[in-house]
Amino acid sequence: MSDKREFKPLNIAVLTVSDSRTEDNDTSGKTLGERLVSAGHQLADKRIVPDDRYQLRATVSGWIADPGVDVVISTGGTGITGRDGTPEAIEVLLDKKLDGFGEIFRMISWEEIQTSTIQSRALGGVANGTLIFCVPGSSGACRTAWDKLIEPQLDYRTRPCNFVELIPRLLEI
Repeated sequence: MSDKREFKPLNIAVLTVSDSRTEDNDTSGKTLGERLVSAGHQLADKRIVPDDRYQLRATVSGWIADPGVDVVISTGGTGITGRDGTPEAIEVLLDKKLDGFGEIFRMISWEEIQTSTIQSRALGGVANGTLIFCVPGSSGACRTAWDKLIEPQLDYRTRPCNFVELIPRLLEI
């Protein structure tokens, strides 16, 4: 019996949270979209929403309720300014929080941006069987989060374990 695993593509939605980005200048959303497609996944949807927690919740809630979306990745709104509210908007939707996601993201970011990493409130969790990751709004942070943390966990071939093998079990009671 072979232990070789085949890649399983997922449907991933990307959300840019910003008051100033448009499709023309959304480098972070484009970075995530390009990387996930290059890895073999499908871009299920891509949107830009202003820094408004209710619009953000409405968009993410729609994706959480959509059985055609396996993963949601948001970029932006994870800082500490008055308009940054992505973690507060999303955390109330989560059934389970993945504390290690933010911890590991900041650990990895330390090597790149040193103490500035403490300004990141990156967040991960699960809601209605959908994996959700909220990362900072810079394209560099998106590359770091995708390349070093999210992509390996969204690859069924990653051992000893990965999120893909758990997706069918996320709605168990």
